[in-house]
This record gives sequence, structure tokens and C-alpha cells, in this order.
Amino acid sequence: MSAPTRDVIRSAPAVDVLFLLEGTYPYVAGGVSSWVHQIVRGFPELKFGGIFLGSRRADYGDARYQMPDHFVHLERHFLHDHASEDAQPAPLAGDAAAFERMRELHDAYRLRRDADALLAPLIGEFGDAGGLSERAFLHSERAWQYVTEMYRSRCTDPSFVDYFWTVRIMHSPIWKMHRIAAHAPRARVLHTVSTGYAGFLGVLLAHAQGRPLLISEHGIYTKERKIDLFQASWVRDNRGVFEKATGDIPYFKDLWVRFFEAIGRSAYAAARHIVSLYDANRARQIADGADAARCRSIPNGIDVARFAPLRDIREWEPDGRPLPIACLIGRVVPIKDVKTFIRSMRSVVTRLPEAEAWIAGPEDEDKEYALECRLIVESLGLTKSVKFLGFQQMTELLPKVGVVVLSSISEALPLVILEGFAAGVPCVSTDVGSCRQLIHGSGPEDEALGSAGEVVRIADPQALGNAVADLLSDAKRWHAASAAGIARVEKYYTQKMMFDQYRALYDDCIAQPDAAALTGAAPADAAATENR
Repeated sequence: MSAPTRDVIRSAPAVDVLFLLEGTYPYVAGGVSSWVHQIVRGFPELKFGGIFLGSRRADYGDARYQMPDHFVHLERHFLHDHASEDAQPAPLAGDAAAFERMRELHDAYRLRRDADALLAPLIGEFGDAGGLSERAFLHSERAWQYVTEMYRSRCTDPSFVDYFWTVRIMHSPIWKMHRIAAHAPRARVLHTVSTGYAGFLGVLLAHAQGRPLLISEHGIYTKERKIDLFQASWVRDNRGVFEKATGDIPYFKDLWVRFFEAIGRSAYAAARHIVSLYDANRARQIADGADAARCRSIPNGIDVARFAPLRDIREWEPDGRPLPIACLIGRVVPIKDVKTFIRSMRSVVTRLPEAEAWIAGPEDEDKEYALECRLIVESLGLTKSVKFLGFQQMTELLPKVGVVVLSSISEALPLVILEGFAAGVPCVSTDVGSCRQLIHGSGPEDEALGSAGEVVRIADPQALGNAVADLLSDAKRWHAASAAGIARVEKYYTQKMMFDQYRALYDDCIAQPDAAALTGAAPADAAATENR
């Protein structure tokens, strides 16, 4: 196979830190992307690069961020865009020994045993001349035998055709990533912001270049993929109506979940440092197979000085209450559960008829969901109360907002809560991620600062609406919550605190000597990439 077709936006043969970015920076706004941009700007003395992994080219538009000059390399790849195969493949028997080693690896993943020792020597076999090359996987007799045997012994779904194509689609990015690794710039630090495919690319690069891998998980990737997969309509479910009534997970959705869990454990095994945003996620990483000695929590931090002046230009009602505006800041996608936020406004406007709900975030990531949200607004008669604003500058938005709202079904440690606190805006959030810790504090000293808002159950519009209305209608309570948020963010969540901890990790990784690269994994010297 030839080198992958790459979109190279900026090119450099070597970087200090190479970010591995699955569906994030710089083509998706907010959340993890904002954090990556923040880290890059925080270390101007380092040269950064990025390898962006997307699903299909059609899913992404132009870059959402202006990359600084010291972000010297960016290339992007689309894992599920497939080139047509015009030529009829020649017959291929396949390497029986290589497929037997792959069977051992799959068994180790399935039984949650240590698979790293089995994976490492197989990486070289993924190459175009290897026994587990893409051609061998797609067209060899041995691969056909292996897939049919696995179907008979493991699959509980009646459709062999669905099983065959699911296995193909699931694994095909591995060979793309192997070729990506072969042409990647040399890096002193490999930094992935998720496990998943980006994490597995980190495994390949760590073995190929002999450089340390750093993982920073904002949310837990496998947990978020479970949520996505359980809601997905593209994954086949061939069960009968009575089987569906049992509540069991459809076989193919479970297969995808186990796949991402397996490659996640490989990423954990290869990483020198594994970072989460808060202790509950650190415990989840350890439960999912990460070595506790290599795990640590580093919370997000923000530039408080950038938002503090907004407290003095806040707009108020004549009686001293904040403007009755509840604002959800984020992408209009299912995981943010924007529909619950919209439905909650029925309770809010019943008590505060002048109240408005603002939805400040892009709608182009899931256009069908965004349309459904707009239809709900119309069906509830809320067209005068609910406004879709699109992407907004936080410094212009926050002085007008009375309360920041998160209705998400999954979060980690949201930057928007911290930015709201720094601007003096309280928050009402669902009980996800570290939101309870951010709003009510963690430990006696933090809790003594007071509550900076309210926490409610997931998918409970009535409770969410009542909490928002309570806060907006009680000036004394609002001011107390505002003061608590300001005190908490200034004491525990500053940008300097976060930068200091990441500087220590980068320094440690950079100081590590090169490890021996695996033969055949990818070029291990700079000349190989310079001559690509």
C-alpha cells in the first residue's frame, strides 16, 4: 500500500509535542478543542504539531481556531473515507502463524488480560509486507477462515453479513493509522487527548519512535462511546421484538464497545503518564486497566484575569436581580441534552414570563438533532423565549447571562462553568462529571466557600427549570452563589496551576532517552520522515 492521502496544512519534520486529535482541534469548537488551544498558547517556547483524525471529510468544515505560529505541523486524515478498489485482488493464502498470534491477542483483550506484550511484536506485521497487512486482512483465505470461525464461536447475532462488515469497518482504520505513523513528524512528546483511535495511533507512534506517550482524558472515551453507540441508529440490531424487550445490549453495539475498551487498555499500557480531570475519572481509568502509579488528576484551569472585568459591566434588572437569561453554552448535540434544557423553560417562563433561554453553540455537528430541538421549541410555544445564537464570544456573552446551564448527560470538568464563575455567573447543572464538585465544593475547605448554584438529576426538565427560576428570582441567593463561584475558581482552578503541572509532565517526557523502536512499526529516524 502507498502512503496515506494526507491533507497537510502545515508541515515540519520534527516537533516538541505532537497532539493526536480525534474529532477535536482545530475543526470542532469548544470543550477539548478549547483546552488544546489553551495549552498550545500556554507554552510558546515549544513547537507543537497535530494529527487530526476525523470520520469522513464531509463531516468537517474549516478550522475553528487560528493556530499560533509555533503550531508548526498539522495534517488531517479521515478514517472512514474509503477509496474504491478497481483492481481485482490476487488470491492470497495468508500467514497462519500471524493469524494465530492475532487470535491470542484477541483472546487476551476478551478476557481482559495483559495484551501489551502480545501487541508489541504484532505491530510490525501490520505493515504492507507483514502477515497481518491490510491486504491479508481483507483478502486472504486465512482471514476468511478466522472471521467465519469467530462468527460461529462468538457471535450471538444471526446475520453473518452484518458481522463480516462490522469487523471490517471496525478494524480498517488500524492500517490507515499504521501508515499515518510511518509518515508522522518526529516528536519528543506524543500527547493524545483521548484513547480510541487517537490513543491507538499513540501506541503505534510510541513503539515506532521510542518516545513517551502522554494521555489526557477529559471525559472517559469508552464511556462516551457507549452513550453514542446506544443512541446510534447505524449499528444493526437484528433481534426480534421479544428479544428487544429484555433490555439486553444488541450484539453489534456491545462488539463496538468491547473494541474501544480493548484499544483503550492498549493506550493505557503504552502511556508514561495518564491524566484525568478529577479523581472520580482517575478511578474509572484505573478500573478500566490503567496503572494507578501512572495516573494523576489535573483539573482544568482558566485565565481568571480575562473574565474578572466582566463582573463590573454586568447588566441588571432595576430591582438588583440579574437579567432573567439562562444560557446553555455548547454544541447542539445529543450528549448536551439540549432538548431537556428547552423543555425546562416551560417551568421557568411560568414563574418568570420575561425569562429567556439562550443556546450559544454551533448547530452543524448534528443537523438532524438541531432541527429536532428547533421543532420542540415550536411545539411548546417557546419561540419568543428560546433563542439559538450560534457560536458566541464568551467575553461578550457572559455579562448578559443570569445563569449558565448545563443539561448534559455526560461531562468531565466543563470550562464553561469555570469561565462563568470567573465572570461572576452561577451555574445550574445536571449531576454529571465533576459538576457537583465545581458547584458545591470538594472537601471541608472548598465546601466552606458555599454553593455556586444548583445540581439536579439528568433528564429532569421540571427540576432543571425550578432550579433556574429559583436562582434568577432570588437576588440574595444569586449574589451568594456568584461570590462562591468567584472564590472557588480563583483558589482552585487557575490557568497557572494547570500549566505548572503540565510543564512538569512535558519536562519529564522530554528528558526521557529514546526507547528502542520496533522493527517494521514505522520509521524511527528523522531522515525517514524528512524524505517522505
